[in-house]
Amino acid sequence: MFEQAQIQEFKEAFSCIDQNRDGIICKSDLRETYSQLGKVSVPDEELDAMLQEGKGPINFTVFLTLFGEKLNGTDPEEAILSAFRMFDPSGQGVVNKDEFKQLLLTQADKFSPAEVEQMFALTPMDLAGNIDYKSLCYIITHGDEKEE
Repeated sequence: MFEQAQIQEFKEAFSCIDQNRDGIICKSDLRETYSQLGKVSVPDEELDAMLQEGKGPINFTVFLTLFGEKLNGTDPEEAILSAFRMFDPSGQGVVNKDEFKQLLLTQADKFSPAEVEQMFALTPMDLAGNIDYKSLCYIITHGDEKEE
């Protein structure tokens, strides 16, 4: 999943977070790490939520797995589909390319025109030029078979 140099960087990061050097990241480790970064009032709930992502004690192996999921993973497919459904009130499984392009260029984290074109180059379209967002969601969450 990772190259050796990346694993070494993760080991260094893990050791920086594991403040008490017991091989497990715990709440006090996280709190101290945040404190060193200048954030002194992190709610317990936020720290607990981070620890719960490990589904058990967070040793280096779990830490590496979590980062692998975060770096290589994406939102669950259903969450992505739900977001696209907001732009598909008729439930046809497609979104108008021109309308979607306008949203990408003007809303929230605005895309540049080059980023939009790059995205559309990989986006499945129907004959009318609509985005087949169900296929796009599959590519986002499982990868494009052509890449393998």
